[in-house]
Amino acid sequence: MRVPRRRGVGLRPRLTLVCTAVVALVSALLLWLGWLLVGGVARSVPSLPPGTTVRVGNVSVPAERLNEAIGAAARADVLRAGLIAFPLVVAAAAVVSWVLVGRVLGPLHAVTATARRLTVESLDTTRIGLRDARGEVAELAAGFDAMLDRLQAAFDAQRRFVANASHELRTPLSVLRTEVDVTLSDPDADEAELRRMAAVVREATRRADDLIAGLLLLARTEAAELAEVSPVDLADVVVPALAAVRAEAGRRGLRIQVQTAPAPTRGDPVLLERVAGNLVENAVRHNVTGGWLEVCSGAVDGTARLQVSSSGAEIPGDRVAELFEPFRRGPVARTADTPGSGLGLSIVRAVVQAHGGRVRAEPVPGGGLTVTVELPAR
Repeated sequence: MRVPRRRGVGLRPRLTLVCTAVVALVSALLLWLGWLLVGGVARSVPSLPPGTTVRVGNVSVPAERLNEAIGAAARADVLRAGLIAFPLVVAAAAVVSWVLVGRVLGPLHAVTATARRLTVESLDTTRIGLRDARGEVAELAAGFDAMLDRLQAAFDAQRRFVANASHELRTPLSVLRTEVDVTLSDPDADEAELRRMAAVVREATRRADDLIAGLLLLARTEAAELAEVSPVDLADVVVPALAAVRAEAGRRGLRIQVQTAPAPTRGDPVLLERVAGNLVENAVRHNVTGGWLEVCSGAVDGTARLQVSSSGAEIPGDRVAELFEPFRRGPVARTADTPGSGLGLSIVRAVVQAHGGRVRAEPVPGGGLTVTVELPAR
């Protein structure tokens, strides 16, 4: 994108003009003060006896007019010298101001030039990199480079998100198209075959619907402020979350342990219920048969804390941070046939950050994960 140039006098000429005008004004004031002081000094010359003639320069004056003549001659000399020095001082001030202002504004021109060169393709390589700058100029350059780093990270995350979302949406659509094409190409398809196809289509559309709903929720949470803020106790939002997964946990033989204490905070009740629901759902889906699940809540050090721990596959410590990126599903690849859309922890992070809190995850020794949410206490 081309940055438009603004017409008009630039900052460098204007600052030079201001500096030169200030020097000219100060020089004129000093010349005037010197002119007054010289006249005052001349008036303090001792007087001579009346009738005496004194030669001042090329002129002989009576003693009675000696002080006046000396003052006039001194003022004339000061004025003559000042008229010569004044334009020289103003010219020197203009040159020095032009040079100094140019050096001061150099980093600004570097920032402008960098901004004009920026494109989506060059964002990862274009930086100001002023190493000799000091003070506020160095802060400006460093702040601009830091902003570019954040923009680069945002663009990279956006590219990954779009690529992953496209892949995830393509999967159910491919299933739909394949099932319909296969069934339509079979002239002997009976009612049972049509029902099987309908079941597959229904499951694919459900998966696509869940993915789209998760994407919309993630986008709304990251881009907007909270629509509703009211008192919420994290111990209360755990109850419906556990109720939703209790049947699946029972089928998989999971041992559930709940230790809830009041954890009052303020926020959107629906979004905070979604946080608890996503954490518990992930703990159940990525657990092992006959494993365990532990949910704790309470107020700790001025924060409302919700912690969900579970058994499961072993996760390397350097891979834990990736779990909060969209479409990550634990240690398995995102293309694996795993329930869920891979947006659970991404939504949790977005909601917690929107509430001014933080979320972190730690691997459990032997396999599993512990996720801790901390929100400002009410």
